[in-house]
Amino acid sequence: MEELKPNQGKNIEIEVEGKRYARFPVRTHVITKDDNILAVVEKYAQPYLQKGDQLFISERVVAISQGRAYPIKDIHPSKLAKFLVKFVKKSPYGIGLGSPWTMELAIREAGKMRIIFAAAISAITKPFGWRGVFYKVVGKNINAIDGPCDYTLPPYNEYAKLGPRDPHKVAREIKNKFGSETVIIDANDLGVEVLGQSDRKTDKEIYKKIFKDNPLGQATEQTPLCIVRLVESS
Repeated sequence: MEELKPNQGKNIEIEVEGKRYARFPVRTHVITKDDNILAVVEKYAQPYLQKGDQLFISERVVAISQGRAYPIKDIHPSKLAKFLVKFVKKSPYGIGLGSPWTMELAIREAGKMRIIFAAAISAITKPFGWRGVFYKVVGKNINAIDGPCDYTLPPYNEYAKLGPRDPHKVAREIKNKFGSETVIIDANDLGVEVLGQSDRKTDKEIYKKIFKDNPLGQATEQTPLCIVRLVESS
C-alpha cells in the first residue's frame, strides 16, 4: 500500500486536550454523482483503517456523491438571489453564498420566505456586531453550500453544490459498515464545522479542534478522506 503522508504545509500530528492524534489524508479519484460514498471508503480508506481509528470525510464529496452538485449553467438565479448576494461578505476561502448561483441554491433548499426572514433578522442584528445570524436562522446546513473558486478541481470549477443530505445518517452507515467512528466535516483554512457524526454523544468541539488546521488542505490535494488515530495520551 502507498504510504500516507501529510499534505504540503500540513502536519500529521496535533495535540488536543492532552492527547496526540495523527491525521492521515487519503487521496481518491475525483468523486462524481456516479460514486457511492461507501464504495469510495472501502476502496481508499478501509485498507489503512485500524481498530480505534476515526474517519473524517469532507462534506463536499458526500454531497457530490448524492447528486447535490449542479452545473452553474443550469442554475438560473432569481431576482431575490441576485439582490441578496450583494450583502454577502466575500471570503478568500470559498464562495459560500457569495454568488447568485449558490444563493439560488440556498433559496431552493430553505424556501423563499425563510431566506427573507433570515435576511431581515440579520440586517437588524448586524449593527450590534452579531455574526452568523443569517445561517443560524435559516439552518438546513446552508453554510455548507459552495461554488467554484480559483482552486476548485475540474469539473467542479463550473459547479455549485448544496450540503450533504442527512449527514448524521451517512456517518452512521459508514461506521456500521467499517467499524470506525465517522465524522462528516466542512473544513477550510478559515474554520471547521461538523455536519454529521456517527457518535452523537461526542462533543463536536473535539472534532473541530482535531481539524482546526484543516489537514485535508484547501487546494488541489484531492484528499477528501482522513484517518485520525490516537497516538498518545499525556
